[in-house]
Amino acid sequence: DVYKRQHEDLLVGEVPPFTPTMCNLKVQADNNSLYNTGPTYGIYLCGLYFEYLLEKGGLEFWAKQSEEKSKLLYDVIDGSNGFYSNNIDKAFRSRMNVVFRIKDNEDLENQFVAEAKKIGLVELKGHRMVGGCRASIYNGMPMEGVIKLRDFMLAFQQKHTTA
Repeated sequence: DVYKRQHEDLLVGEVPPFTPTMCNLKVQADNNSLYNTGPTYGIYLCGLYFEYLLEKGGLEFWAKQSEEKSKLLYDVIDGSNGFYSNNIDKAFRSRMNVVFRIKDNEDLENQFVAEAKKIGLVELKGHRMVGGCRASIYNGMPMEGVIKLRDFMLAFQQKHTTA
């Protein structure tokens, strides 16, 4: 049986009572892998991604990198003398989605998004219910992309404050 051969270590012990039956590998093994077929392609892709995460240095590496990437953007926002703003308490700011407003001016924000798109910085428009801008800098966003956004933010601010 596939589960018994490849996952002996996962078949030992009790699973929490709230575990869905189809997620219980012992049930799979006891039923010759016929109880439910998991999403094999998704599981395969997750496995590849987890290997990549570990090759890069595991959780410590990714935590440090997300801290560094978000700091680059928050430093621009906090040092902009109000040109950019983020009203979220610093202790609760996201390291994955950096949100900001530009002088509470929707026209300027739309211009920012349009100009950013021209240089390959896309999907910066904020949530439709909240507005503003949102930079999603999950693990898949390389540091170079965040640096490019930071540099664009600084140039955009300079362009619109020296008139």
